[in-house]
Amino acid sequence: MSQNTVLLPEHKRVALVAHDDRKQDLLEWARYNREALSRHFLYGTGTTGSLMQRELGLPVTPFMSGPLGGDQQIGAKIAEGTLDVLIFFWDPLESHPHDPDVRALLRVAVLQNIPVAMNRSTADFLFSSPLMAGEYERQKYDYAERLQRNRRIDI
Repeated sequence: MSQNTVLLPEHKRVALVAHDDRKQDLLEWARYNREALSRHFLYGTGTTGSLMQRELGLPVTPFMSGPLGGDQQIGAKIAEGTLDVLIFFWDPLESHPHDPDVRALLRVAVLQNIPVAMNRSTADFLFSSPLMAGEYERQKYDYAERLQRNRRIDI
């Protein structure tokens, strides 16, 4: 599979998302990492984004609530290459009506090879990495060849 590189800027575009039972955990993590977050452009779904903006005093570009399309909006921005990092504290013990949207969001994040943190420990490792403080050459895979091969097999 061929690949090329995409330059992630020094000031990353970071999406912040949390299910209801994980919002407090994300907020505590964000307070602890407020200085690091302040060096980046922040985006958030509905309640999570407004909570982050209010509690941290940092600008957060809002999307719709996750169940109302916010997860899909973030996924689209990742696919377009206009979001660089996804911090998504999801609740693994709760079934959500928008689980297919969540799965699609995580799928596109993996396809686009962007950094994803789904819990506090991973977010800590990600934000303590020196790669967050500068430019980074992300490998972007070209799935077109694989899709063509799969179509030939299906025919």
